[in-house]
Formats: sequence, C-alpha cells, structure tokens
Amino acid sequence: MPSSLRREDLRADCGSCFALCCTAFGFSRSVDFAEDKPAGSPCRHLASTFSCTVHEGLRPRGFRGCTVFDCFGAGQAVSQRLFSGVSWRERPDTQPDMFAAFKIVKQLHEMLWYLAEACERAYAPEAVHEARELESAIAALTHGSLAELFSVDIGALHGAVRTVLMEVSEEVRASYFAEAGHLDPSFTPAADLAGADLRARRLCGADLRGACLIAADLRESDLAAVDLLGADLRDARLEGADLSAALYVTQPQINAARGDGKTRLPASVSAPSHWFDH
Repeated sequence: MPSSLRREDLRADCGSCFALCCTAFGFSRSVDFAEDKPAGSPCRHLASTFSCTVHEGLRPRGFRGCTVFDCFGAGQAVSQRLFSGVSWRERPDTQPDMFAAFKIVKQLHEMLWYLAEACERAYAPEAVHEARELESAIAALTHGSLAELFSVDIGALHGAVRTVLMEVSEEVRASYFAEAGHLDPSFTPAADLAGADLRARRLCGADLRGACLIAADLRESDLAAVDLLGADLRDARLEGADLSAALYVTQPQINAARGDGKTRLPASVSAPSHWFDH
C-alpha cells in the first residue's frame, strides 16, 4: 500500500472522528437497533464531545448494529484531513458535504482493505501489479479534493476491484484443491446456508462470497482459503473454527459472529469483546 495510506489508517480511530457513523447513516428499528434514526441527523445518545453516552451498554440496550459497524478509518480521514479538524457542529453548513464524503470514503477505504489482502495473497505478479495500481489510484482519491471525491464513479471502481479480488481468490483457492471435487456442491457464491450444520467440516477453498451464513454452525471447521467476501456471518457459530487463512474477512463480519478464545482469526482482525461476555 502506498506510504501515504498505511494498513493502520484503515482502522477506525473514533477519538479523531466527529461521530460520522452516528450522524451520516440512518437506521430503522429492528433486531439490531432499538429505535429509528433518519440519515443525516445525530443519534439522540450522542454527547457534545462526539462520544456515545450508552457505549458500554449498546448490546443490552438493543443497539447491536452499532457494535458491528466499522468505517475502515473513513471517519478520521474525513474529519481531520478533508475538513481540517473542523466539526459539523462548529460549521453546520458543512454537514451535507461531510456526511456525503464519509459515505464515499468508507467505500474507498473498504476497497483498499481488500486490495491490501489481495496484494499479500496473490501468486501471479500480474495480479499483484493490477492490485497495486488500483490501490494507488484509490488512495490518491482519498487524498484529493471534495470535488474530485464527489466525481468518483464508485460503481466502476467496485467493478474493477471485484475483478482483481476474484482473480486472486481463484488462485488462492486452487492452491487448496478447490477444484478437486471434494467440496459440497451447495458451497457456491451467494449460497443460502443460513442455519446450516457445517460443524467440524473441512471447507478449504470454498467460494462463499456473498453467501448467507446467518446462524450457521461452523464450530471447529477449517476455513482456510474460503472466500468470504461479503458473506453474512451474523450469529454464525465460530467457536474453535480456523479462519486464520480465510479470504477477505473484515472486522464487521467478525463483530457480527459468535466466537471464543479458540477461534483462529486472520492477523488483520481481532476478536470482539462481546465474544467473552457471559
């Protein structure tokens, strides 16, 4: 990744952000949120210091969605770099642009997160080169002006990044004999595996990008080289599972799942504290 944007820059630093996740996005009352909040408005639990007044009790209060969310470092990038550390409270006129910029930069930072892994995991020099070229172009966008940011064709970028990620995925999964016929035919992209009993299974090399794994039982399973790009892991059982070599795992996915001290995770993500709350 270019020296101007390191991997640690893609991790949220809430203390350097103007609570953009608590303002720019809206949510509806559901199992993840205890109440409605329209987009572009501050959460009623937001303090004047941009901290959350119910942070320690989010889950028991019905705000599980807040504990799952991750901005990939977009919050501090927008607050401190694009708006020079001047908050939307100090300059209310900046609210529309700041909130819009946050939504775009979050997507760009997420792409950079995936591309960083693609660079690390790719075997073919051509794939590494392509990933690095995209990475540099996207990183430059995050350091540009607001006008440049708002002119970005996000759809085109998503398509280009997706192509690279899939190429690398095919390489890595093939190295784990993904094409050797040992996999269950139901293991396909966007598969509906909600509640599936996959306990103690060797899933190595499966392509489960975009799969629904809500409440799936993956305890003690081996997920080496399993493509989990965009997979829904809400309430998936990961106790004792090995995801240390899984592909494209993000912190929000892990935050939404259930695990324990025996769950093996990629070095880029960490076990959330609620895994150990009993």
